Amino acid sequence: MDAATVQFVVISLIKILAIIFAALLPIVSYTVYAERRVSAMIQDRLGPNRVGPQGLLQPIADAVKFLLKEDFTPGHVNKFYYWLAPALAMIPAITMIAVIPFGSTLDLGWLLGPLANATGWELDTSPIPMVIANVDIGVLFIFAVSSLGVYGIVLGGWASNSKYPFLGGVRSSAQMISYELALGLSVVPVFLFMGTLNLSEIVNFQWQNGWLVLPLWGDGVGSLQRWLLTIPMLISFVIFTVAIFAETNRLPFDLPESETELVGGYHTEYSSMKFALYFLGEYAAMITGSAAIVTLFLGGWSLPGVPSGDSGFFWGVINILTFFIKLVALLFLFIWVRWSLPRFRYDQLMKLGWVWFFEIALINIIVTAVILALPIS
Repeated sequence: MDAATVQFVVISLIKILAIIFAALLPIVSYTVYAERRVSAMIQDRLGPNRVGPQGLLQPIADAVKFLLKEDFTPGHVNKFYYWLAPALAMIPAITMIAVIPFGSTLDLGWLLGPLANATGWELDTSPIPMVIANVDIGVLFIFAVSSLGVYGIVLGGWASNSKYPFLGGVRSSAQMISYELALGLSVVPVFLFMGTLNLSEIVNFQWQNGWLVLPLWGDGVGSLQRWLLTIPMLISFVIFTVAIFAETNRLPFDLPESETELVGGYHTEYSSMKFALYFLGEYAAMITGSAAIVTLFLGGWSLPGVPSGDSGFFWGVINILTFFIKLVALLFLFIWVRWSLPRFRYDQLMKLGWVWFFEIALINIIVTAVILALPIS
């Protein structure tokens, strides 16, 4: 392999390790902590406050607890699929993050230049894109991979050979089918307007022309068509966000778990690290879903008046921090909704998906196409 290929492979591996071990897994752990603290405040309790200052070391204590608990496998389960299911629930949630641009670029010329001079290697010192895989079908990749997560839930429910997990798996599959359609249709207006499925290009457009739901700067400010398109984009944003709630089994869409009805749903028979994988998979899916919302509708790493990373290392870091601040804000929304709203009845959940969101998403596509066809600018 030539030096350019080796450099590409090494940088890609560094980005994968950084985004998973330095960003995703710590955010998952402390999202659980934040959820426990926020729920405690909402319910006028204290929440975790013993392990470390303000309970900040509680996620580490929980991780140690999961590692040390007995890994018990009930005798009545289908053992191969029982072991396989938690991994199938976790892997798609992590894989989706590969196509999310978590920053613009990062200029590491100050590091690579001296390294090239010292070693004699031919290194590319141009700014590095802050995305693991910059593919032209980024959104389709997210839909394809996210739909695989339900297999881990259904398989775990079936392999447990118990009525409550089985009911939870059936509910999850029906819920996924119902809201996957609305989820996919809700982003069609974005594609009609943008003309691309590349997530980096969508974010760059919003950096120059204002966010899809807030075109308050750039070339979009004086465009009548752009302001008219804000209405279908807002509708798409609402449908997409609610569908992400349903896809990640978060309240008020948590019927696959539904502790008051199904004990624990699909993970009733699980304990130790297998339960932890389900737990981490749910929160990882919530994080990647929130990242998709930020990227498609809220400008990704962009802020008005803030340069991209091409302007230097400092601005590249600011872009990354901007993305994660928006992500944390959306995670707080997920937590707040969970502890504020009651669970839907199953017929209400199905009606919302099939009778309302599906039809509204279809009409929204037609409205977007009409606005784009109008002879206005």
